Amino acid sequence: MKVLLVEDDVQLAETVQRGLVAEGFAVDLAHDGDDGFWKASERAYAVVVLDLMLPRRNGYRVCRDLRAAGIWTPILVLTAKDGDLDEAEALDLGADDFLSKPFSFVVLVARIRALVRRTDGRDPAPIAIADLHLDPRTHRVARADAPIALTAREFAVLEYLVRHANAVVSKTELLANVWDEHFDGDPNIVEVYVRRLRRKIDEPFTDPLIHTVRGAGYRLAEAP
Repeated sequence: MKVLLVEDDVQLAETVQRGLVAEGFAVDLAHDGDDGFWKASERAYAVVVLDLMLPRRNGYRVCRDLRAAGIWTPILVLTAKDGDLDEAEALDLGADDFLSKPFSFVVLVARIRALVRRTDGRDPAPIAIADLHLDPRTHRVARADAPIALTAREFAVLEYLVRHANAVVSKTELLANVWDEHFDGDPNIVEVYVRRLRRKIDEPFTDPLIHTVRGAGYRLAEAP
């Protein structure tokens, strides 16, 4: 799940980014309103977390301009401005939620996940593929009723494969949706994580669920 964080306080932005990455999100950063507007216009995000007091183009204008352009990505306004009129103006311009600074990181994560559930049709209920069960709310995974411990990134990769079950998912698609824009390492990192998942999800059991489609990517399904 990819989030765009538009925040001119670089230290705060990087701190929030690290926390969200630890929770399994991919996070792109923008430090002014123009860059935030451009990224939100050109790339697909699950949620935009938007500060109001931004250089070059403030958050109110970013919100208004995105909606005027027909871009309806959910927007969570995150700001030190906490008056009722500020909140009302942001919501009137098209924001979906409002969180004042200082804020609880736990609440921020919960608000982001709630926005995603409300606006993109994701079902927060547990998902079952054969005897594999994945719970998006609790980040718990089990197969044949045996709990499986996954890191946040492993869970994010598995959730993407599960939500696209029976379809072929390319390495490029996984990189674009599970890693952030600044990832400049070896794209074979996807293979590393798929290999880790196979060791945990497939190898202890009789029937594999994660299949390689040569030259195309991976498919999570009951049969190849």
